[in-house]
Amino acid sequence: MKNLGNMLKQAQSMQTRMAEIQDELQAVEISSQSGAGLVSATVSGKGDLRGLKLDPAIVDKDEIGVLEDLIVAAVNDARGKAEEMSREKMAALTEGLPLPPGFKLPF
Repeated sequence: MKNLGNMLKQAQSMQTRMAEIQDELQAVEISSQSGAGLVSATVSGKGDLRGLKLDPAIVDKDEIGVLEDLIVAAVNDARGKAEEMSREKMAALTEGLPLPPGFKLPF
């Protein structure tokens, strides 16, 4: 039973730390660019879009399709960076825990 008590304490500690990491990720901002800096996007560490900047030189009604593609590329790149940072933080938290192969935490 002593091992069960230790496991419960460890689980509670991990749950607290996971909540702290989620708060940290929400507070972090990650930026990325596409089109040689013509479009930039900023997302939270959880991938929520926080900002978008467009260089006035690219706003041309004949180029709206290109603009839309650049926006999508910038947002997707920033979101990918945020997801990678989240994976790294969670890996550090669960390092050394005897989790089954392929076990994923709820994020």
